[in-house]
Amino acid sequence: MKNEQLPLQAQEGEGTAAGVPMTMIQALRSAMDVMLARNPDVVVFGQDVGYFGGVFRCTDGLQKKYGNQRVFDAPISEGGIVGVAVGMAAYGLRPVAEIQFADYFYPASDQIVSEAARLRYRSAGDFTSPITLRMPCGGGIYGGQTHSQSPEALFTHVCGLRTVMPSNPYDAKGLLIAAIECDDPVIFLEPKRLYNGPFDGHHDRPSTPWSEHPKGLVPEGYYSLPLEQAAVLKPGRDVTVVTYGTMVFVAEAAARELGVDAEIIDLRSIWPLDLAAITASVKKTGRCVVLHEATRTSGFGAELVALIQEHCFYHLEVPITRVTGWDTPYPHAQEWDYFPGPARVAAALQQAMEA
Repeated sequence: MKNEQLPLQAQEGEGTAAGVPMTMIQALRSAMDVMLARNPDVVVFGQDVGYFGGVFRCTDGLQKKYGNQRVFDAPISEGGIVGVAVGMAAYGLRPVAEIQFADYFYPASDQIVSEAARLRYRSAGDFTSPITLRMPCGGGIYGGQTHSQSPEALFTHVCGLRTVMPSNPYDAKGLLIAAIECDDPVIFLEPKRLYNGPFDGHHDRPSTPWSEHPKGLVPEGYYSLPLEQAAVLKPGRDVTVVTYGTMVFVAEAAARELGVDAEIIDLRSIWPLDLAAITASVKKTGRCVVLHEATRTSGFGAELVALIQEHCFYHLEVPITRVTGWDTPYPHAQEWDYFPGPARVAAALQQAMEA
């Protein structure tokens, strides 16, 4: 399905139960469309998001519909984009700012960490920071070292920030709407590899269209999902796999190929974390594999392992295993060797089952 085939929608109230087929790009655009229509304080801006509709076309058509005072382009200055968003939020707006690639957030680190994240605390609650920072993340498009990083762990270290990463169109729309409505700054990470379809981990293109996936059906109107609630995508008894983003589909493929009854938990909200869902699953299965695309050392998987160890130690049958990206600068031509694939995940599951 081409992006242009789905018209912009801005309906009040709940969408239809079944929804309509959308890619993740279309679902994100629908979320912004709905919120622009519902709340005049919402503004959308960033590099190329206005007239051009964004480098991935996520904002295509929004400026034409809402005008260039509500949807507009920004200079190539990430610090300027976030700094302006902080000022907007302090004066009552709800900015949705796009950092064109997550790799580009570094020039805006001070504005994110020292201003956006601390505004509520520093003002003793007089000001809030309802900022949503959309950032395409991860690899899979041969973007090289500066267009492929997964920096989620850096954001989870900062008090005052929320960090979200959806794995499918249905969650993407509901979580983005919730992020825009949230009074705290939300880092909204969007796996580029999932924009146009889910992956089975074996190929560099979507394995199936989102229209054939149950979570590719998205209500056209308003709905939101809790920002701190994980999803149990597949119940199981043998082993728990804790993951998020693109790796959800790699975990599913690995469990299917190995024939393991794995319970797969999609975090959705990386921080704050739904620790209750994780511990309930691990206490049931007694085994756990943590999976993410980012590098291993100081990756968010390390925090997950520590928390699971603290809360589930007497229920664990075997040590917790991590499957991650390599501790190396992001490769270009070899990126599919860098990603944790079904073979590496299946080996970890096999190890957990045989220990």
